[in-house]
Amino acid sequence: MRKKITIHGANISSIASFYDEINRVFMAGEDWKIGHSLDAFNDLLYGGFGIIRAAEPVILVWINMEKNRDDLGYEATIAWYREKLESPSRFNIKWVNERLAALEDGTGRTFFEMVTDIISEHSNIVLKEG
Repeated sequence: MRKKITIHGANISSIASFYDEINRVFMAGEDWKIGHSLDAFNDLLYGGFGIIRAAEPVILVWINMEKNRDDLGYEATIAWYREKLESPSRFNIKWVNERLAALEDGTGRTFFEMVTDIISEHSNIVLKEG
């Protein structure tokens, strides 16, 4: 039997609010939250902390996923990369510029696509649009 977890896309309008929703849903009952990092989100899906335990089978229902495809799409991703460029001591600027250029020329991945790619890498998680 799969555990059902629901993300409410109405709570998501930006990358920052995506992380707020992820923390609200996945980290309920914890006394700490994951940071704004795709690596942290990926780690969360492996289980062991938060509401997923030991790679248990999960159905992840994402309500309003199509709305969030736009919310976390091209414009939000461009802004996310450009924000990283403002902190060259914290980020690999060459990597950021490469990803930004790929997105601008139509070959890169949006933040939404990166999130769904990460989810799809976890064989214990089935993503469903709600």
